[in-house]
Amino acid sequence: MAKSDFTTFESIVQAIPAIASAYRNGLQALESKDAGKVKPQNPRNLSGSVYLDKCLEKTNPHDARWDYVIGYCEKAYFVEVHPANTSNVDEVVKKKNWLEAWLNANASDLKAMMAGTSYYWIASGKVAILPNSPQARRIAKNKLVLCKELKLDTK
Repeated sequence: MAKSDFTTFESIVQAIPAIASAYRNGLQALESKDAGKVKPQNPRNLSGSVYLDKCLEKTNPHDARWDYVIGYCEKAYFVEVHPANTSNVDEVVKKKNWLEAWLNANASDLKAMMAGTSYYWIASGKVAILPNSPQARRIAKNKLVLCKELKLDTK
């Protein structure tokens, strides 16, 4: 199929053999402890979700895999739920770099759906990174948005 034939988040995910079977409606692919950290303004605009880490574990067992991709308003949001201490920055940057390489090699259509240019790091607990620290600058340089929860809106 031509790229123009893929118009929805679901159809793009379904066209990627490595993750097609992991597609779920709404936020169903997210672990319950993580799903509460994603707040869609309008749940009807959710296009689905994929637990990337879990479905790619067998084919990439030793890689630092990214957690999720969520479709909202037919845009893809790449989400990592992870502790947010200064010692975790290198690990999350490594996961983001893995994700970018994986998307470029396997899922360019999904990458093209990305909402903006940022990847979302949701703190699994308290955020222990100071706003003006070298670690905060590294997070920004790597196009990561660190937050306590991800608010999805139609803007």
